[in-house]
Amino acid sequence: MASTNYSIFHTVEISDPAYDVDNLRYVTVKSPALGRRADASVFLPNTEIDEDTPIVILLHGAYSSHWAWTHKAGVHLTATEMIENETICPMIIVMPSDGLWGDCSAYLKHADADYEQWIVEELPYVVREAAPEIGAGGPVFIAGLSLGGYGAMRIGAKYAEWFSGISAHSAVTDFTQLPQNIEEPIVLYGDIDFNDANVLYWMKKNGENLPPVRFDCGTSDALLENNRFLHKELENANIEHEYTEFDGGHDWGYWQKHIRETLVFFSDIMDDSGDDDS
Repeated sequence: MASTNYSIFHTVEISDPAYDVDNLRYVTVKSPALGRRADASVFLPNTEIDEDTPIVILLHGAYSSHWAWTHKAGVHLTATEMIENETICPMIIVMPSDGLWGDCSAYLKHADADYEQWIVEELPYVVREAAPEIGAGGPVFIAGLSLGGYGAMRIGAKYAEWFSGISAHSAVTDFTQLPQNIEEPIVLYGDIDFNDANVLYWMKKNGENLPPVRFDCGTSDALLENNRFLHKELENANIEHEYTEFDGGHDWGYWQKHIRETLVFFSDIMDDSGDDDS
């Protein structure tokens, strides 16, 4: 099959728009950060989009891939319904694979591949490949569930100036919790800097520059106490954030329901930003 050279990707394959279903497009690129191919699902709203349309990076958890948010939670259908009802503004949602290392790359830099830079630096270009009309792209938000929630909060806080909002559901809140969720020994992740891998470290370090932050957890979730601890530590550090607990556990029924809070949260930030500009 013929390949095409692009500015940052050696090769790009995009699903034919003629076969788009439910406003989904699929992209495979040769990622410089990973040194191999990587996949992303891209939701493009059924409305006019341009350089001001916000981009939401939505990260999956362990054991999964780019298709999980759409084919286990129907986030694209939820977003379509909310946009049509004007509950949220039109937004593009890009759902990448995490690099498919082990049970989960945790969106960190490993010795042999930089899964963090795949998310931070390369994904906006993936969206531009899928939707050239957005140009440089609008504000970027980041969210995720479980280990994807960990990735969203850690990356969002570390690169605070890059993001307009951060949201997480049922998040792993610290790298030291990974052995409870993955098969691979921690040593296989490489020479990890435990400060760099710590959500709270980056939220405190960049506390004055953080974009709006929210996270939630189910009251039957095994990660509940970890989320409560993070919430308390952020309160003690006077770091503004929203934390909510809902009925439910660590499952797709919970995430399918509460992704709505994330989409409304990001849309409200866009509305507030528009008010500030007026």
